[in-house]
Amino acid sequence: MNDPRLDKIRQRLEAALGPAEIVLDDESALHAGHAGAASGGGHYRLSISSAKFEGLNLVMRHRLVYDSVADMMHKEIHALAITAMAPSERNAGTP
Repeated sequence: MNDPRLDKIRQRLEAALGPAEIVLDDESALHAGHAGAASGGGHYRLSISSAKFEGLNLVMRHRLVYDSVADMMHKEIHALAITAMAPSERNAGTP
């Protein structure tokens, strides 16, 4: 069964960042019993490649991602681990 939160996160990221690639995993089951799990917020791991990250430092890239899902944070999303890179970095194999 597909988690509607995953779809919602993907839609927000696609609309805001026009990514070349998105890999989004729900790791909530790994955090069972964690305080964040009790609130219903999920734990997610995101790997995203977007031309909008070109020339931006790590903090600015993460800010763009968090801005895309801001209203979901601390409610539907408890934790979001982000790997954000520009397509040129992905193609060059650099993190």
